[in-house]
Amino acid sequence: MSSPDVVVVGAGIVGLAHALAAARLGLSVHVVDRSPRAVGASIRNFGMVWPIGQPIGPLRARALRSRQIWLEAAAGAGFSCQPCGSIHVAYHDDELAVLTEFAQSAGPQQATMLTAAAVQERSPGVVGEGLRGGLLSPSEAAVDPREAIAAIPAWLNKVFGVRFSWETAVTHAESGSVRLSTGATLRPRHTLVCSGDDFATLFPDVYVQADITRCKLQMMRTAPQPNGWRLGPHLAAGLTLAHYRSFEGCATLAALRARFDREHARHRRLGIHVMVSQHQSGELTIGDSHEYGRHIAPFDRAEIDELILEYLARFFRAPTPAIVERWHGIYAKLLNGHTAFVTSPCERTWAVTGLGGAGMTLSFGLAEEVVAMALSGAPFPAL
Repeated sequence: MSSPDVVVVGAGIVGLAHALAAARLGLSVHVVDRSPRAVGASIRNFGMVWPIGQPIGPLRARALRSRQIWLEAAAGAGFSCQPCGSIHVAYHDDELAVLTEFAQSAGPQQATMLTAAAVQERSPGVVGEGLRGGLLSPSEAAVDPREAIAAIPAWLNKVFGVRFSWETAVTHAESGSVRLSTGATLRPRHTLVCSGDDFATLFPDVYVQADITRCKLQMMRTAPQPNGWRLGPHLAAGLTLAHYRSFEGCATLAALRARFDREHARHRRLGIHVMVSQHQSGELTIGDSHEYGRHIAPFDRAEIDELILEYLARFFRAPTPAIVERWHGIYAKLLNGHTAFVTSPCERTWAVTGLGGAGMTLSFGLAEEVVAMALSGAPFPAL
């Protein structure tokens, strides 16, 4: 087996993004994954490319670059990527105040305030009773993660010559050497370990010292909606304003969080904020929750799904609301406020994880930065 310029460990979205970034620079790339196909957090999410969740500056720029690459990958690999935008709806004065403050600071190219009537024109499932208005962002996109993560490897192989070894584990990695479960050894110039929340197989001593944990989320999906009914933009509501870093600069957020702590204590305790997306298939994806810990119980909790659906009913009604699928995902999350864990456990070897719930949003842009850094030897900035 010939040795490539770059070995990527893991074929989730982070690994695929790094494979693409390296291949576009003309490097030979070999991706290794222990499963027959990606089955982790990369296919267990909303399929939201969500720049609105990142603060304006380098992280928003990274997210917007990722969005552009998503569109390019979709065109090349033949999967759907819909530039749909997003709407955050407000039913209370404090929610409207946060959205208004955000829109004023972001500027009209980033976000626009909508009247209640304008929200309902763009989003037919939004509950009209008590609706005060909403925030429209044009930058979000929708992909079906199941479709996209399945299509990208074949495209990378066909167009860029990226080689894939499925059902193959990497048992050891060190500078210039990657040992496989098949007994083969690859000798790449660079190794990029993108193994998600697997903290035990490679470099466990690195992760023991890192300020990193796991996050479990619960999600649900409806059947395809009837007669071609469309959601419109991705949809979010008040609880989401207390979740994403992009809103943290709003002075009005403190009062909103205080009310949520009083009125939605269980939602806050379980990290619940409620969003809805729709892919080309017509299904609605609904979620989610956030439970943190290095060791997370594998059992889903009915209480969490009930709280999600209860809050959803306050602002959204689907033509066919019945839930047909339920699942959970687990991803790596940094506790120090940074958005990516990028470290070099040994020479010419980099571990990349800890994107939290923003893997679909940030991976492609992050990968370009990491690959450029790995090739140049420059330090990677923490954001």
